[in-house]
Amino acid sequence: MIDHARDLVSVREATDRLLTAAAKLDNASVAEPSRLPGWSRGHVLAHIARNADALVNVLQGRPMYVSATARDADIERDAPRPLDVQLTDVRESGSRFQEAGAVPADWARTVELRNGVTDAAARVPFRRWVEVELHHVDLGIGYELEDLPAEFVEREIDFLADRFTGHADVPPTRLTDGTRAWSTGREADAAEVTVRGTAPDLLGWLAGRRDGAGLTAQGGALPALPPL
Repeated sequence: MIDHARDLVSVREATDRLLTAAAKLDNASVAEPSRLPGWSRGHVLAHIARNADALVNVLQGRPMYVSATARDADIERDAPRPLDVQLTDVRESGSRFQEAGAVPADWARTVELRNGVTDAAARVPFRRWVEVELHHVDLGIGYELEDLPAEFVEREIDFLADRFTGHADVPPTRLTDGTRAWSTGREADAAEVTVRGTAPDLLGWLAGRRDGAGLTAQGGALPALPPL
């Protein structure tokens, strides 16, 4: 069972870690490229803030974004801001998300996210946790996949493996870090490919943050994954 209240605590802790790390930057380094193609660190920080407000919209029954165009325009507008403004925005938008999550509600209800995707309201705090943790890594300021909390890594691998399950272009695949195992890809009685590696490397590959060079594949080549 999803514990949304516990996940909200994890979101707050992850946000605090990100803010503490980003506070060591300066205006020049915020304008430098992040690890996401075409985005500066300012773009990443702006996206983190706007995503918090978007998920408040979700929790309160409004469309997540007015439109894809408006989402992109907001990020472009906010990306060039000075570091202190960026950090204040991330902090205040994060507080708004926490406040929305603290309101008594039916957490079993279904909510709608982007592109018609639906999910249980109780999973929204975990989705926010994903945004904060992975984009902290994307900033390229010393926080790596290996630094992510172990619980988060396991749950995000679960989530992404499930996301690719049944995908026609992904062969039946078994993932393992030597201790735990997951399955993904087309439905089948047995896996065609077994992919082995550390949990951070598996997560990085599934999340499009690593190319899979740290993984080994048995039974076939490392599968090509569709974009998230």
